[in-house]
Amino acid sequence: MALLVNEVDTLTNQIFSILENKLLFGDHENANVAKTHREDPVKSGNRFSGKVRILSIDSGSFSDGILAAQSLLTLQTFLRQKSGNPNASVAQYFDVVAGSEAGAILAALLFTRAENGAPLFTADQALQFLVKNRRELFRSSPQGLFRQLFRPSGVKKLLGRTFGELTLKDTLKPVLIPCYDLCSKAPLLFSRADALEMDGYDFKMKDVCYVTSADPTVVGVVEVRSVDERTKIMAVEGGVAMKNPTSAAITHVLNNKQEFPFCNGVEDLLVLSLGNGESGFGSGDVTLTPTRTKFLRIAGEGASDIVDQAISMAFGESGNGSNYVRIQGNGLNLTTPNLHPKCKDAAVISIAKEMLAQRSVESHLFKGKKRSEATNLEILEMMGGELVKEQERRKTSILPAVVLKQKQSTTTPRTSSASSTTISSQSSCSLDHQN
Repeated sequence: MALLVNEVDTLTNQIFSILENKLLFGDHENANVAKTHREDPVKSGNRFSGKVRILSIDSGSFSDGILAAQSLLTLQTFLRQKSGNPNASVAQYFDVVAGSEAGAILAALLFTRAENGAPLFTADQALQFLVKNRRELFRSSPQGLFRQLFRPSGVKKLLGRTFGELTLKDTLKPVLIPCYDLCSKAPLLFSRADALEMDGYDFKMKDVCYVTSADPTVVGVVEVRSVDERTKIMAVEGGVAMKNPTSAAITHVLNNKQEFPFCNGVEDLLVLSLGNGESGFGSGDVTLTPTRTKFLRIAGEGASDIVDQAISMAFGESGNGSNYVRIQGNGLNLTTPNLHPKCKDAAVISIAKEMLAQRSVESHLFKGKKRSEATNLEILEMMGGELVKEQERRKTSILPAVVLKQKQSTTTPRTSSASSTTISSQSSCSLDHQN
């Protein structure tokens, strides 16, 4: 079965349709309906079933991945301190992860299951992986910009050594990774939920990470096939389709009642969104004719900001503004020589730590941004506390906040719970029928 997605902005439109009517602009027509749904949740004792915890990681260059990785290492430290568990992992405290491009690689490292059942990488190991392999993954362009210049054979070998034959089914939690499919001419999501339905939706993690990170201005179109060899996708990087995948993750949760049966709105969510930092094209890099890569970045960052501002306002209007947190590096010049692939690893990590010391930035739809009193570091500590509280709450809750699908012994095709609301990982022109 092939699912055709006609609009590039399907996921963004879906999240807006859900949030605008109920929250953004005070849709009084739908207020009673929304109120009815909110007033009739299934309770556990005197408490609701809990909040679904979402992690979203933006796309970006190698420096962006390191900024996000440093944020998650800091969060992991807070989680271990507050929980008293020295082995606590990021994957334990989130129910869904969405990542695009470099963010997808980071998500895959943290949420893919190793042979012992633990995450393949801890947050500190993931950070070291990105720092250590940035010379393999990236190099500076002749124009002096830092962008992804993949050497296909080297990158494929690196991802192959890292993930082996592991597939989307081998992830610990629901994983959503976007790319842009040229067959359907629309963004699509590689989804664990769909992969568990049938092999035609299942892809190897090394292929998923490669296609979501393949810069179209460098390597062109990338072809990947599902594990059963019947689904073929011709795609380019996830940043083209969905630089900020937060709206896709929220849409997936709100409409996936099989895995999230008691989640009725943003009031039932706890979301951490990791931004990619400002472009920092910076002084000395101002030109009258931006390159193709710059145009892609400008367009992507604009779309990312719109998603951030709309979601921020939605949570604010619902009275749950603190349940949505975005960590964004602002004012850092990501083209600084300190981020050159030949620079020392310590210098790269120092830049990432500098971002965490900055004051956080709050987004306001149609009103721009303003700096908050708290730093990114302080907000990560607050989020760590909320994640631990939710984990402890679940220990005494009768009703589960999340009911995750598990691997099945058969691959009988069924309609995924997410198929009607998120873009399936199978393109409309990609099914190869074999005799």
